[in-house]
Amino acid sequence: MDAAEFRRRGKEMVDYMANYLANIEQRPVYPDVKPGYLRSLIPTEAPLEPENYEDVIKDVERVIMPGVTHWHSPYFYAYFPTASSYPAMLADMLCGAIGGMGFTWASNPVITELEIVMLDWLGKMLKLPEHFIAGTHGQGGGVIQSTASEATLMSVLAARCKAIQQVQASNPGQSEAEILPKLVAYTSEQAHSSVERASLIGGVLMKKVPTDDNYAVGGGMFKKMLEEDKAAGLIPFYLCATLGTTPSCGFDHITELGPICNKENMWMHIDAAYAGSAFICPEFRPLLNGVEFADSFNFNPHKWLLTNFDCSTIYNHSSLLQNWQIPHGRRFRSLKLWFVFRMYGIQGLQAHIRKQVALAKEFESLVRADKRFEICAEVIMGLVCFRLKGSNQLTELLLKRITESREIHLVPCHLSGRFVLRFAICARTTDSRHIQQAWRHITQLERVKAEILRLHLHCYVLVLKTNMFYASYSHCSGTSEPLNWSHLETLLTRFGLESAGLCCSLNGRKQTFGSTDTDANVSSPDWVMTSRSLRLSY
Repeated sequence: MDAAEFRRRGKEMVDYMANYLANIEQRPVYPDVKPGYLRSLIPTEAPLEPENYEDVIKDVERVIMPGVTHWHSPYFYAYFPTASSYPAMLADMLCGAIGGMGFTWASNPVITELEIVMLDWLGKMLKLPEHFIAGTHGQGGGVIQSTASEATLMSVLAARCKAIQQVQASNPGQSEAEILPKLVAYTSEQAHSSVERASLIGGVLMKKVPTDDNYAVGGGMFKKMLEEDKAAGLIPFYLCATLGTTPSCGFDHITELGPICNKENMWMHIDAAYAGSAFICPEFRPLLNGVEFADSFNFNPHKWLLTNFDCSTIYNHSSLLQNWQIPHGRRFRSLKLWFVFRMYGIQGLQAHIRKQVALAKEFESLVRADKRFEICAEVIMGLVCFRLKGSNQLTELLLKRITESREIHLVPCHLSGRFVLRFAICARTTDSRHIQQAWRHITQLERVKAEILRLHLHCYVLVLKTNMFYASYSHCSGTSEPLNWSHLETLLTRFGLESAGLCCSLNGRKQTFGSTDTDANVSSPDWVMTSRSLRLSY
């Protein structure tokens, strides 16, 4: 491919990308494929002779698109957002053309220079303390990492290095091998799994701090754990506090945790991977109060700040972290920030965040208006945690139907032992009509599921009413006892319908499921109904 063909094909690719995004909601948001689907669609070996571009681009629709989960569809509500905007995509194209490796200033000066300045711009947008800004008298600043997982690992390694140096300064005879087993780090029980993974890679013990009713870590429990561990001869050295936890978007109380860490000379890292972008809005900035106590702070512009993956920023109040990264080479990722900041402006970015928070509030109001559902955590930003009232199986079955339909995409979490659905506003193009359609879809699936369940229960009632059948209950009880009211009550409880008030008539007497009336066994040796015919098949 020469420059002339590249120019022509490049224009075609931009058209393809623009059409894909413009029409993305017409595609099923979740792919209908099985693991290993792709292998049979392509050759087992790379081609010996070059192929033409037309054949390659045709295979994008035949091979690639069937396996794509469309994260930028307005019907994608899973995980957290992965940001996208046209300015960021254009910057990524230019980054690929420049193709520099910014492992030192001399290797490509602009990659280092623009990154420092862009992170200062961003730090000022967040109103970070001056010691996090490179262009001040302090020694701090920020660097771009690939993900928050990488940023957390860097903070653990930096904190471990600092802790070992401090112990050896007061105890020169102690080796690193003697100190490491005593080091202990802490994080919330609601923290992302990448935090625990960072401790495993870093070779240090990490303990999980229990949270309060709002799924947040407070100072009281944290201080108690520190005192117990110090009494046991351990050395607390690190805390990862989370602002915007993955399950529920909970916020640890960093104004309580920070002073404790400072007093104990512990490193406090703040992981605000999702929520951090919202702190550019004055109404959300108070949630970041306490950052002045932190040693490092991380969030992902590639989640909510309209900057395509990957772009995760970490700030440190000293120069300790500015050269800490896993890869030696660095992409020109700050170019995306430069394009986005200039073409949206602070007001445009704030408007994007406020719109998505408003959409989450709209969905929350729809859930609260339906008595079958409940909200499971405070809705602060763009995430709504909700579930069907009753047993966990009800919500699990609803999610199964949602996933199979492939019209919207959600993922679950567990909060206080409850199976919960997470509804996150993700795509830049999501609007109110998409929220309303998603809720109609969810409630329609719930009505269908409930009706199927009622039909099956009616079959059970008919068996009881005739007083003629002897039924196996092996699929629920593991025995071949006669089917009775106790079995039905167990069945109702299992599917969360213990309070549904379903009634029937047995031998001319009105019977309510869940009542304390004496069970009436339905037994007849003349007829046996198998568990297969009685199984709830929905």
